[in-house]
Amino acid sequence: MKNRLIHFLLVMAFIMPSIAISQEGKIEVKGIILDEFNEPIPFVAVGIVEKYLGTASTEDGEFSFSITENELQDSLSVSSLGYDPFKIKVADYLKLEKKEIVLKETLTELDAITLLAPGDYVYKAIKSLRDNTLSQSHKLEILYRASSTENDVAKFFVENYIKVKDKGPAYYMGQVEVAHARKSADYRYWKRKQWRHPINGLFEVNPFRPMDSQHSRNLKKFAWKKIGDSSYEGEDVVILEGQSNVHKWEKIKLYIGVDSYKVYRIERGQSLYIYKKHNSDRMVLSYFKNQWRFPKDKIPKELIGTPAETLQYKSEAFVLNVETDKKKIKVVPYGIEKDVNDLEVKYDPNFWNNLSMPPDTKFYKKIKSELESNFGVPLETQFQLVNKK
Repeated sequence: MKNRLIHFLLVMAFIMPSIAISQEGKIEVKGIILDEFNEPIPFVAVGIVEKYLGTASTEDGEFSFSITENELQDSLSVSSLGYDPFKIKVADYLKLEKKEIVLKETLTELDAITLLAPGDYVYKAIKSLRDNTLSQSHKLEILYRASSTENDVAKFFVENYIKVKDKGPAYYMGQVEVAHARKSADYRYWKRKQWRHPINGLFEVNPFRPMDSQHSRNLKKFAWKKIGDSSYEGEDVVILEGQSNVHKWEKIKLYIGVDSYKVYRIERGQSLYIYKKHNSDRMVLSYFKNQWRFPKDKIPKELIGTPAETLQYKSEAFVLNVETDKKKIKVVPYGIEKDVNDLEVKYDPNFWNNLSMPPDTKFYKKIKSELESNFGVPLETQFQLVNKK
């Protein structure tokens, strides 16, 4: 009997040599996305499209998400603007010695004769927005993280797990619930309190969203020009740059499908939106990032000449899951009108330890290291001390 047990264990070890299974039965799928020159590719959509499992690669090209044994025979799909799509069976990927995925660049040169006028693509993208994006009620489950620096040194760090009941960019922002939160100790010289949660920027900076804020723009009145070509999963993509007719300093860059008029990517100042295909074949948000600082006239006069002048924020949001089942999309509104320091959310270490997190980039490794070295306090200890228990 003992020999049979040993034989069984040896067989299982041989069959599944590289699959790490947690106590909860989750299997971690991780790796790095590279181009043909061995350079990392950021913000690539990677996952199992049919089941909406997956994530976006970080700015360092790395990714990580969890599956169960039920997904081992499914296909891992990888797609990014400008590169040929890539697929591999999950079980085969996990057996690879080096967890690297190399994407081949798609050579695209669109025939100018067959193209529409640049502005027409924008008009058609706006007109087709409801049909091209996931416009039924759904719940986005988002990992939001933000850091504050002064003199380029980390002073504050926040992570929130946020649920959003949404209908896509063709509609106004839906209900928002900050369900889990953790923050570091606050070492900022200027402990600036914001009157609302910075996740608002995800909705208000998007030029396609209807909104009532200073960020609202009429894209039809921009002067558009074609500045490049790309592709996405076999569709030609035109890259357009628009110049505001009112704010001469403002430019917006859009990546729009030539045939479908789907919007794959939006760049606006320091903000970036990445969209990927949902299993319904419609587009849904995959990744967002933003960066901002305050003009001198917005800084209190008594703080001029102090580190407050250098206060800068950087934030990003990974969409970890999209739920379309009407029975599972309930959201209890909370936190959207609060500063992240004022959230009354209990810190749950078990939740964060079991959440399928993206790998830390070089940037966040630096942030966390500096926060720990400021006063010699480990980050986990800071979480335990300053968050609600």
